[in-house]
Parts: sequence; structure tokens; C-alpha cells
Amino acid sequence: MESLNKTNPVLLIHGIFDTIRIFDKMSRYLKKLGWEVYCLNLVPNYGILGLDKLAEQVADYVDRTFPPNQPIDLIGFSMGGIVSRYYVQRLGGIDKVERFITISSPHNGTLTAYASNLAAPKQMRLKSDFLSNLNQDIDLLEQINFTSIWTPYDAMIVPARSSQIPVGRDIKIDVLLHAWMISDEKVLKVIVEELKAEY
Repeated sequence: MESLNKTNPVLLIHGIFDTIRIFDKMSRYLKKLGWEVYCLNLVPNYGILGLDKLAEQVADYVDRTFPPNQPIDLIGFSMGGIVSRYYVQRLGGIDKVERFITISSPHNGTLTAYASNLAAPKQMRLKSDFLSNLNQDIDLLEQINFTSIWTPYDAMIVPARSSQIPVGRDIKIDVLLHAWMISDEKVLKVIVEELKAEY
């Protein structure tokens, strides 16, 4: 097996209503290949806290868990991708994160967010002030190795192309359900390739 001595630790950030349990398969897959994998439970996970507040939990976790000079790779699923983007773009994560992968994240909002008036869903609506602000300086992400993975069949991210942004690598993978994106073998293989990528 190829040596992975130079790999960074990988931090996985889940989406709304989820916990770290959704990453069980991905964690096992990456650990088997030699990565150190970390997961953080965002609390509470049902949307009452804004994405900026959840991103502060990510920043605190990174500061507590990793030495100051330790670069990390970050993977965010669904809402977790937007929480992670706020950490990277607004809370200093740009200086810590080398590779950043979002999976089925509503970078440009989603119609499903209109089903709730809680803070996090409101921030994930189409053309929300929160997303518009993040997208104003999206070029920041060009400083790191950024990848967006998405499926055209996504019924949670509507329209599905909302997961596309004009920086980094855009990888479309045909997976039938939003929730399957973090366990599908095709996606896992792409994640491994992206985590190995040099920049």
C-alpha cells in the first residue's frame, strides 16, 4: 500500500439534523488507507444556531485539537460545507486548511431551506445575505486546494447546481440520493484522490 506519511489529519463536518455517525463509513475508509480522521458534532444540529455560530465551534475544535503549525484537510457535507466555508473565509481557517472538500453543499442556497424559519435554514436560502456575503470574496478559496462534489439528482439541494461555485475543482458524480453522497464508493474514491492532490 502506498505510504501516506505526509498526509494531513482530516476533519469531517456534518450537515443539519446529522451527527458524526453519518461519517462512519467514510471514516473507516480513510483510516484504512492511513489517514487520521476527526469528526465534530455541531450542537445543536437542527438549525436554531446560525452557520456563523456553528463555524465558531469548528474554529474552537481545531484550536483545541491540532498544534498551531499543523495543517489540516477539511471535508464538509451539505450544511457542514457552508459552516466550513465560513470557518475558512471568516475565522482564519484559510491559514490552517490545505485541502477543502464540500459534498452536496448549497453554496448558492436551496429551495428546501424555505421549509424552516430557524437561523441556519434562513441563511441557506437562495440569495440570502449570508451566502451573498460569503460569495463576494469566494476567490479566497483559490489560495487552497478546493473541491466541490455534487450530484444532479440532489433533492435536498434545489437546484442541484447550487453546489457549483466558480473556484477550485467541480466534480459531478451521479448519485441518486443526497444522503448517499457520503457513503457512495465513487464519491469515496474521488475524495481519496482529492486528499492526495498536491497544489
